[in-house]
Amino acid sequence: MIEKKKVFWFILLRLLVVTVFLVTTIYLDVHTYDVGGKVAGKVLLRLIGATYLFSLLSLVALRPATPRHVRTLAYLQIVWDLILVTVLILVSGGVTSHYAFLYFLSIISASALLARSQAYYTASLCVILYGAILDFQYYDKLAPLGLDSAPAQQWGAGYLFYLIFLHGASFFLTAVLAGHMAERARVSESALKEKAIDYEELERLNTSIVSTIDSGLLTINTAGRIRVFNRFAELLTGVSQTDAYDRPLAEVLPGIAGFESSFFEPGQGEFRHGATDGRELLLSFKSVPLLDKEGGTVGALFDLHDLTEMKRMASELKRADRLAALGELSARMAHEIRNPLAAISGSVQLVSLRPWVDEKDQRLFSIIVRETDRLDGLLRDFLFYAKPNQPTKVKLQLRRVIVDLCALLATDPRLERVEIDNQVPDDLVVQFDKDQCSQVFWNLLVNSAEAMSGEGQIWISGGVTRENGGRSEVCIRVRDNGTGMNPEDVKRVFEPFFTTKKGGTGLGLATVYRIVETNGGRMTVNSTQGKGTTVTLHFPS
Repeated sequence: MIEKKKVFWFILLRLLVVTVFLVTTIYLDVHTYDVGGKVAGKVLLRLIGATYLFSLLSLVALRPATPRHVRTLAYLQIVWDLILVTVLILVSGGVTSHYAFLYFLSIISASALLARSQAYYTASLCVILYGAILDFQYYDKLAPLGLDSAPAQQWGAGYLFYLIFLHGASFFLTAVLAGHMAERARVSESALKEKAIDYEELERLNTSIVSTIDSGLLTINTAGRIRVFNRFAELLTGVSQTDAYDRPLAEVLPGIAGFESSFFEPGQGEFRHGATDGRELLLSFKSVPLLDKEGGTVGALFDLHDLTEMKRMASELKRADRLAALGELSARMAHEIRNPLAAISGSVQLVSLRPWVDEKDQRLFSIIVRETDRLDGLLRDFLFYAKPNQPTKVKLQLRRVIVDLCALLATDPRLERVEIDNQVPDDLVVQFDKDQCSQVFWNLLVNSAEAMSGEGQIWISGGVTRENGGRSEVCIRVRDNGTGMNPEDVKRVFEPFFTTKKGGTGLGLATVYRIVETNGGRMTVNSTQGKGTTVTLHFPS
């Protein structure tokens, strides 16, 4: 297929050559040698005008031309050049003209624009046209055009045949060499185009892979500045590719700065990163150096993964295993303790009824009974924690449950100065055991009230959210503006008997955790010391 660009530049080159040579010819003809006289001058001026007109019309026709029409235009350019050179030879003396070499340009143009075979055809036409000029001039057939036969006859037929043979051999030799060079150039150009297409396809494939791979990929140059930052890296860090580009890696991911000395060596590590939504993520990375063809380091590639959820699940699994083992052991111990505790309480009550017991001993007996009852209640709560009842799940409207619970808690002195803001939607439904659901929110509200020393505000909200995996879940949040907890306490908040409150049993949140887990949900706690705590319950939708 012939390219428009080649034809365009060929037309411009022809205009330049024609202008230079024909203007020079006019100058020599008019001011120096008077080769063709006034007639030749007029013909040359008309020839220049016709060439410019043909070239301009060709340029206009080239822009909207289809590939087939471009090929036709290319053939017309060669034909016009042959006519142009032939007329130039005729008006500049025929056999004595010095412009026969311009046929070489037509042959070279044919090989460049068309193909090797067209170069041979053009060479053949050049031989025919040049031979016809010399023959017709020799036999005085060009006298009407102002060409005298005397020079041709003076040189003789043998010399004219020699000129035709010499020029013909030169024309065909030019066709062979130009055709060969043009063919090689076309093959090289085609190979370059194929390679360029391969590179473009490779680049598109590479971009597609990098942008869709399910891990954060980024590259840096030797200055430590980010050059590639894929879509998953954007999701992990909360930084867009536009904002990350050409920024130092340690600035975009401050947690990785500790590994800066080994950026350009194979390595791996873990670091914490504060996401834009306030969450703290645990990210892992693997790095490999990027090398050029000489083996020199030109940058580094980083593969990022989010370990936050995996670590959380592993931590929850460990906690569940630990709590299960602790629960089994504690349940057995509690059973063993409750029996003698009941015997002690019963015996003390019987002894306290004896008439000889004085008032002082009666008070002591009352303390013993009260404390054994307290211990029995604690053991009862712990037994429920260790082995909760199997839930009977029903569809519950959470807002209704919380409204009823708030009405009961209104008379509790611990929540007397606590304002509860129930923002749970009316249509939010969850599968939950009704009694256990009430106990969960009772414990959570009482726990929040105690964390605020009985004065403050509690917000309860909920809704359906969608996880990264596409599953939807019901989330209920209980948030207070109490004293909050430090990170170390948050890690242990679900352990039995762990408490940060004076006089607490440490079973409130632990029991809630077991109930939520038994009902197929999960529970998370976020707390900031001095600002408050948010407990989030997650249930399948």
